[in-house]
Amino acid sequence: MQVDRISEWFVPKFGPKKFRISIGILFLPYTSIVTCFAALGAISGPMQLERVAAICVIYVLALGVGAHLLDAVGGKTKPWGNLPKRKIWVTALGAIGIAFAVGIYFAFLDSPWLFPIGIIEGFFLFAYNLELFGGKFHNNSSTLLSWGVLPVLAGSVIQTNSITIETIVIVAITTLVTYALITTSKQYKLLRRNNGDAYLIKKKERILKLITIGVITATAIFFIIRYYNLV
Repeated sequence: MQVDRISEWFVPKFGPKKFRISIGILFLPYTSIVTCFAALGAISGPMQLERVAAICVIYVLALGVGAHLLDAVGGKTKPWGNLPKRKIWVTALGAIGIAFAVGIYFAFLDSPWLFPIGIIEGFFLFAYNLELFGGKFHNNSSTLLSWGVLPVLAGSVIQTNSITIETIVIVAITTLVTYALITTSKQYKLLRRNNGDAYLIKKKERILKLITIGVITATAIFFIIRYYNLV
């Protein structure tokens, strides 16, 4: 049985169906979490606000828009129904193109380590969401690396073209958070797919909400601390 994603907790309960799908397909909680990871990397050392903004724009476009749109039309299942493939592809590739253009600009400017990170992230973006190579890379390990590790490294590199001990500590934390996120999300989807216990479904949903709110709040606090040099 296929999960009806339009009824999930992160999809608006109001408005026309097309509007609800347009918002839901972006998986805003998960996009926010990964974007926060990139921001954490960017504020883990010397901070330039325009670079914090740049790495956030890169991940919002590449993951939030590009990857999620490709997943909607490129996977084996169609949880959002039959979508206009041509429009989805054009929008996805446009968003990904802008994201990579921003990254390439800073890579050529003074952050060349963005090149290998971008290449790896680009590989997973297409291999994971389009289930290339027989879906070999559509797994937890790929998610941990592309969501939990590389965004933090990219954030650090765009600022200083280096990775510090503090960055590594943040990576360890974000990897654990990502593991908790994908584990809970899989359990949540399995329960919904099998019409599981409503209480357990709500419990998993609350955990996902708490992870999302926790990551966003922690990132905001860390940013304020860094911005005002409180530590």
